[in-house]
Amino acid sequence: MSGLEMRELECFLVLAEELHFGRTGERLFVSQSRVSQLLAALERRVGARLVHRSSRRVALTPLGERLLERLRPAYDDLHAAVADARAVARGGAGPLRLGFQGTAYAQLLEAVAAFEAADPARGVDLVEVPYADPFGALRRGAVDAAVVLLPVEEADLVLGPVFSRQRHTLAVSRRHRFAARDRIAAADLATEPLIGAAAPAPAYWRAARTPGPLPGPAVGTLQEALSLAAAGRGALLLCRPTAAHHLRDDIAYVPVDGLPDSELGLVWHRDAETETVRAFARVLTAMTSAREDR
Repeated sequence: MSGLEMRELECFLVLAEELHFGRTGERLFVSQSRVSQLLAALERRVGARLVHRSSRRVALTPLGERLLERLRPAYDDLHAAVADARAVARGGAGPLRLGFQGTAYAQLLEAVAAFEAADPARGVDLVEVPYADPFGALRRGAVDAAVVLLPVEEADLVLGPVFSRQRHTLAVSRRHRFAARDRIAAADLATEPLIGAAAPAPAYWRAARTPGPLPGPAVGTLQEALSLAAAGRGALLLCRPTAAHHLRDDIAYVPVDGLPDSELGLVWHRDAETETVRAFARVLTAMTSAREDR
């Protein structure tokens, strides 16, 4: 089938619908003789007749019927794939697939609502990103952009707007000696094994989650981390909104003084940037600026 021409396939598909060489030529904007040439070329490639033609009627042969049955969905899928690629290039390929870590809380959801209100045709699908794999979904193409905890030091990724600067809290078991405290100092973390992220999260990113000197358990998900904290296997640093979203009877959340704020950033793959991603970044930037100006 070397050298197979799409025009031959298109001609066969239209002819199978019209069963008339003249009307097929009109639809394809070619002459009736050109339709005959294209069909003959395809039949030579196949090695058998695909169409019966007489002075009275045109009909598919049994082999032509079989080819039509297999070719039509494949041809439609091919066109859909090309249309999808064009839409992605224009930034209009359906909803924005937006990853988030831990919790999609108020500030992010407000940006999503504003983005959708500005253009109802461009919705947002929210997709949770694993705690221990902040960048994998972007590299696999599972999401178009993701909101992840900083730092981000990946050469193939673009760090867009940074937002949600929040104070850290420490999640500990209700039995922990810090549980009744109003606050603790960053220096107090020196005595606590801190629960961190497992691979494939980069080492620098894992280190930012565990600034103390004592390593604690490494986990894949936030729920695993909270369960270990409740069991007294270690302490877990969280931003304040995530802590508020995960209130539990067996965990105390204690504010931490003296640590840099937790920050989130919008990230996307450098080779998959679209206008839709840029548009959402602009909305998020504008809303962040408005909050900071209050």
